[in-house]
Amino acid sequence: MSEERYGEFVLVRRHGGEGAGHVAELALDRPKAMNAVSTAMARSIAEACTALGADRDVRVVVLTSTHERAFCVGADLKERNSFSDAELVRQRPVARGAYTGVLDLPVPTVAAVHGFALGGGFELALSCDLIVADRTAVVGLPEVSVGVIPGGGGTQLLPRRVGAARAAELIFSARRVEAAEARELGLVDELVEEGRDREAALALATRIAGNSPVGLRAAKRALRLGHGLDLRAGLEVEDAAWRSVAFSGDRAEGVAAFNEKRKPQWPGE
Repeated sequence: MSEERYGEFVLVRRHGGEGAGHVAELALDRPKAMNAVSTAMARSIAEACTALGADRDVRVVVLTSTHERAFCVGADLKERNSFSDAELVRQRPVARGAYTGVLDLPVPTVAAVHGFALGGGFELALSCDLIVADRTAVVGLPEVSVGVIPGGGGTQLLPRRVGAARAAELIFSARRVEAAEARELGLVDELVEEGRDREAALALATRIAGNSPVGLRAAKRALRLGHGLDLRAGLEVEDAAWRSVAFSGDRAEGVAAFNEKRKPQWPGE
């Protein structure tokens, strides 16, 4: 396993081994602040995501935390409290860059959540395709309780997961949701025993990474672009994605490997 640091608070690990060699782990690493997202940390998340998105060897990204009791508690409100209005306006694009950086990754993404994932922390998880949580997880979007609204995609991503009315209840009430209810409501996708969220997320990522990298990127593109469109428009999005892979080296290798009853050796093109 190799490691690369982006700024002081973000660590990227490249995992080795069968299947795992194409899995990158983006670890939030600001333990003294329970991974509260400061301006510097937001900038580093965005930079790491830009690098990972451009790396054709990466097939899956797993978003994790190095803190034992928290995934991420959201925006750094201590830093925010020191801002003038003008400074807050200047900081906004930097903050948005962290969330859109995760959201725009062209490969499948899995969040591994334990402990608190609140506000912007939960929005980072919502920006991933799948969320694995352990039984200590507590999630929520409490922004209206401090006079703002979810600003990292929460008002748009949460209703896409759980429906408009449920999202409204959760956002308007600002309540925290514990792991069992979060799984029941669909706020997280897989619930595992305490301390196993990272392990389970990496195992899931490794299974995903065994598939065609061309196919994975195209499937994610079709899922994202087609969501919310009417059926006919969505099918056109799917057709365009299919055409982008139908004549690829991965498609030729996949069909050949199936017929020869062997494991594919994906060219990734």
